[in-house]
Amino acid sequence: MQAPLAQRSLLGSAVGRIGAARAVQPLRAVRLDVAAAADTERLRLHNLSPQKGSRRDEKRKGRGYGGHQGGTCGFGNRGQKARSGPSVRPGFEGGQTPLYRRLPKLRGIAGGMAAGLPKYVVVNLSDLEKSFEAGETVNLEAVKAKGLLNISGRDSQLPLKVLGAGELSKALTIEAAKFSSTASEKITSAGATASMVAQRKKWTRKAHEKTVREMVAKGLDYKKEIAKQKAARAAAKAKAAAAGTV
Repeated sequence: MQAPLAQRSLLGSAVGRIGAARAVQPLRAVRLDVAAAADTERLRLHNLSPQKGSRRDEKRKGRGYGGHQGGTCGFGNRGQKARSGPSVRPGFEGGQTPLYRRLPKLRGIAGGMAAGLPKYVVVNLSDLEKSFEAGETVNLEAVKAKGLLNISGRDSQLPLKVLGAGELSKALTIEAAKFSSTASEKITSAGATASMVAQRKKWTRKAHEKTVREMVAKGLDYKKEIAKQKAARAAAKAKAAAAGTV
């Protein structure tokens, strides 16, 4: 029994499409080869890009029927994120311990950031024994000049502290902001001199306001006086540099 004319035409068109697909196969293979050749290109800053399809723009949410996105406007039917007002706060993980609480705290944060920062630059008695001769004066500048400390940034503003590691047999004059108890005992037993250097006062608003009030009572302008002090320090520094070059 022969199939109707309409069915035969459909079968013929289907067979034609299959044949055409088979005929196009080599072209598809060529395109894959071209893509594979492009993948071998060396990565550079100008050709870095995300994998195709891995990123897409966030869907813009509508506001009411005027947004032409239906009644839900892209927010979905129900749920916390579909309600008006604030949604889920950043970092919230549904009630479980969030990541920012699972990770350990950085050093110094638990007691305040300043608690974990060094307050002195330190040097040991063994270093002084190797680098200084008897009768010399040891201070922060001398220690830097000898290369015992290579400090920069915030540490360049810190005072010197002497620690008691090692032995001292020379009569030195040591000037520092602080000495450990062991260092003090060894310096005294070696016949050396340990003298405390006054530290820079910590800035507080209360002390600053007191200083300003005292200067105003004397008829002085605080800002002008500070500018004069800075100019005097700059002039002294330039004079010392000029003397060193000569």
